[in-house]
Amino acid sequence: MIDDVLFDVEERMEKTVEALRSDLLAVRTGRASPALLDRVRVEAYGSVMPLNQVATVSVPEARLLVIRPFDVSTVGAIERAILKSDLGLTPNNDGKIIRLSIPPLTNERRRDLARMVGRRVEEARVAIRNLRRDGMKELADLEKNKEISEDEHFKAREDLQKLTDDYIAKVDKVGEAKEAEIMEV
Repeated sequence: MIDDVLFDVEERMEKTVEALRSDLLAVRTGRASPALLDRVRVEAYGSVMPLNQVATVSVPEARLLVIRPFDVSTVGAIERAILKSDLGLTPNNDGKIIRLSIPPLTNERRRDLARMVGRRVEEARVAIRNLRRDGMKELADLEKNKEISEDEHFKAREDLQKLTDDYIAKVDKVGEAKEAEIMEV
């Protein structure tokens, strides 16, 4: 029973770390990455769909993204979707493909992005602490229902705290790596 609780909490903590990683992929670092466009939704064929379902995105140069629509008729919709997004990038359209050049970041913008990364990392820490709280409650319920002894409960709480510390360290490491990537000139 204790193992089930710890396994469940660990699984959810791992998902929190993965969610943070994927969230930080979309943060612009001055380098071109197809992940920048993961959140762009294009209105095409009567519905709204992710950009990667209507076009391929490639990185021919360090500061250039090239978007090749599967259907040339969607070029205008893709361009509008990029302009509406919060990326702050202006697409260059030649009728068949769209080019997005990624300008270098200013120091002020780097600091803003680093602060935003810090906020997201803190949100992930809070999520992990909430998972710890939920796990503690489940363990307390097991002890209250006489399914585990007081000693087992105490040991399980220590294990849960160690698990929490490990995952908070992972979150911090992900955040530090992203901040270093952002501050790199």
